[in-house]
Amino acid sequence: MEPPKIIKDGLVIRAWRADDAASVERACQDPDIQRWTSVPVPYRREHADYFVGQLSPTAWHAGTGAPLGVFDEATGELLGSSGLISLSADRTVGEIGYWTAPWARGRGAATAAARAVAQWAIDLGVRRLVWRAEVGNHLSRLVALRAGFTMEGIARHDLEDRSGERRDAWVGSLLPGDPTDPDVAGPGSPEARRAVAFSRPQPDLFAATRGGELKLRPLEERDIDAITESSNDPETVRWTTIPHPYRREHGEFFVRDYCAGVWLRGTGAVFGISDPETDAYAGIMELRLHPTRPALADVGFVVPPQARGRGFAPAALSAVCAWGFTALGVERIGWWANAGNEASRRVADKAGFTFEGTNRGYLEHRGERVDGWAGALLASDEPFNGRAQA
Repeated sequence: MEPPKIIKDGLVIRAWRADDAASVERACQDPDIQRWTSVPVPYRREHADYFVGQLSPTAWHAGTGAPLGVFDEATGELLGSSGLISLSADRTVGEIGYWTAPWARGRGAATAAARAVAQWAIDLGVRRLVWRAEVGNHLSRLVALRAGFTMEGIARHDLEDRSGERRDAWVGSLLPGDPTDPDVAGPGSPEARRAVAFSRPQPDLFAATRGGELKLRPLEERDIDAITESSNDPETVRWTTIPHPYRREHGEFFVRDYCAGVWLRGTGAVFGISDPETDAYAGIMELRLHPTRPALADVGFVVPPQARGRGFAPAALSAVCAWGFTALGVERIGWWANAGNEASRRVADKAGFTFEGTNRGYLEHRGERVDGWAGALLASDEPFNGRAQA
């Protein structure tokens, strides 16, 4: 297979050469490249020499892949890598892979290169071009969306990391004739905002209360015992669907697996409320994003007995909503509660939610259908009571 030389959008995309090794070595010191790709760690010059001098030419010669470097057309500077990391024997199925040098990010080079490589592959005869990345690699997913790939779902234990552990992978595909709208997931879109937000560590949020500044933070190991104890509170059991009786293993799973998984997948965020005086656990506030409608989200919260009546929940709810509106591009946040849950309704009212009515038989509660109260807060609602700082 003859390597191409693609010149498009100010980029030169070509086969690797021996004199690219120094730039490859420099780029692959980047923590994000090491985190999300299979490059050796630590990355040394001999790894770069082998990649450009042996691995890449062998793939081209055997027709098993098409590794390509991405360079600035004007300066010749390395911007990244974008090519086919695998290609079927009949050249009808390929898998695209890419990384961007840290000094080249934010310039649109990754998207432009992915589009160009995808078009070259389709012209070559590829009829299904696959993209996959470990769940949590939000910026790679954003590039794939912008390049026209359709997200197909999560392949469980599809990738193996350096330690030999199997990881879940996002999978997408591009077929000949698929639309490649350049405005999809563009700057300022909910997809772009969320890719940036979820590619970083979960932030702390802050809100003012009469007892001092309230902090919302990721839940920690130190919260497990308090969560376990308070989750057996009769009022909590009455109005929520958490397991009952609630045991420590439930708290361990919630903190270690569920909360971390929500952030990793970018489906929402779970915040622990900290008591302003003691920094002890004082509740949970969760924002859940709608799986298919990016403008929508809903909230859920629980406050342990010792933290009730102190204004923590309304302040925390306002802060989380403000963060959802500004950081994630949400436009409507819904609230639901079992009809009769006056405490939850007061929290929503104080946070500025508009009560919308009763949905008959809408909620499932411990094996039966119950009526649900519904309300919502819109990004356009004024005045908005929240204040969020990350």
